[in-house]
Amino acid sequence: MNTADGAQVVEIARRWIGTPYRHQASLMGAGTDCLGLIRGVWRTLYGQEAALVPPYTKDWAEAHNEEVLWQAAATYLLPKSLAEEAAGDVLLFRMKSGAVAKHLGIAGRVGAEASVIHAYGGHAVVENALSLPWRRRIVGRFAFPAPETDLSEAAANKECSTWRR
Repeated sequence: MNTADGAQVVEIARRWIGTPYRHQASLMGAGTDCLGLIRGVWRTLYGQEAALVPPYTKDWAEAHNEEVLWQAAATYLLPKSLAEEAAGDVLLFRMKSGAVAKHLGIAGRVGAEASVIHAYGGHAVVENALSLPWRRRIVGRFAFPAPETDLSEAAANKECSTWRR
């Protein structure tokens, strides 16, 4: 399956820089969380939401130790090998060893000057160096499908359970 243009994804994500962190929000300039940033880029690429996102608490998925975010990413995005670095990739992070993966970002640059564009509590959307501590937390890498992809068919054909960790 073809992927979206990584440079275009990065350009869209960078428009969000400075948007304040707001839990469960996804409105450029007004507020967003890490999932809201991915949702906002998705809406710009495809003109609509991938799916309705139910309300979630800051500790969602932890009580049942379910990889909800990983499953959703594998449903709507294209899984990649961790070694297949490209600008525009969606990065999934596990913030603590043994915890569920619950943070997302977009690779801004790759290589020696690697960066990640993301929103996290206490900060606006920022582009940070993808330092070794951040790199060690990456557990999943995904690409946005090409905008001309039949997204309903793509999501229906995914086997979410195979991406559980």
